[in-house]
Amino acid sequence: MDNYPNFYIVLLVVVSKQYFSSMIAKWTNWRSALAIAAICIVSVTIFYSNYLAKKIAKEEREKIEQWAEAVRTNSDPNVTETNLTGKILAENSQDIPILLVTEKDSLLDYRNLDSTKIMSDKKYLSTQITTLKSLHQPIEWKNPLDSTQINRVYYGESKLLNEVRYYPIVQLIVLALFIIIIAIAQRTNYRSTQNQLWAGMAKETAHQLGTPVSSLQGWLEMLKEIPGNEKTVPEIEKDIQRLLLITDRFGKIGSKPSLEEKNIIEQINYMVDYIKRRAGAKVLFEVNANNETDITAMISPPLFDWVIENLLKKQPIAQ
Repeated sequence: MDNYPNFYIVLLVVVSKQYFSSMIAKWTNWRSALAIAAICIVSVTIFYSNYLAKKIAKEEREKIEQWAEAVRTNSDPNVTETNLTGKILAENSQDIPILLVTEKDSLLDYRNLDSTKIMSDKKYLSTQITTLKSLHQPIEWKNPLDSTQINRVYYGESKLLNEVRYYPIVQLIVLALFIIIIAIAQRTNYRSTQNQLWAGMAKETAHQLGTPVSSLQGWLEMLKEIPGNEKTVPEIEKDIQRLLLITDRFGKIGSKPSLEEKNIIEQINYMVDYIKRRAGAKVLFEVNANNETDITAMISPPLFDWVIENLLKKQPIAQ
């Protein structure tokens, strides 16, 4: 009996070692490596996407400046239109929203905007000017026919530039979902490992309790042979049976319960009688079965008794 405290100390050390080892292994498995690799890939992609977006934005700015210069040149009656000017006017305005207005925002020309709304909705033009103004600084040039008139070119962003800008956001969303899934998997794995450790401790405790309980049963048989113990022996026997039941419960933790067809009224009455003798005279117990005496169900008797016992013990405390 003196070796049992040492056993529990050794058991605690072993379980603690397994617990911390499982935690370290949990964070150094393939899921963590995969998550780190995904973060690195997305980070590189974000930086490269920003680089591409800035490069494309710079090229588009140069295209619009060339387009504005071509418009100014084409408007000058003293300059002959060349093939290069016509090519710039045709190619540099593709896929980029452009508004050419006067300094008073009177429309002169536009590209890649809804012509129907421009003609029918007066607010559409002002809205587009506000939107394009928020994106880029306008390109200004003087009217060759009137040096006092300053025209402005407002322009937006092409579909390619928008796709490059928003692509990292899509990647971040995908990465966030990926990390959430990995975190859930890690947490599930951690809980599973923890449950296995608790189940192992419970089974080992049940195994170690078996020896002293068997010894107590032997001592009980010896007490039965000694006269004068008629009142003591039954109570000790009940407590030993109680220890056997507890050992059986601990042994069943983590295992699939074996179901039996039992009368749950009898099971409940048995547990009520057991708790009633230990709860004191001030606590009253009443089982209301609606005059039913036989209600059968498939249950695991030790686990069912355990549940009823916990419910009965907590109720007097709550009161």
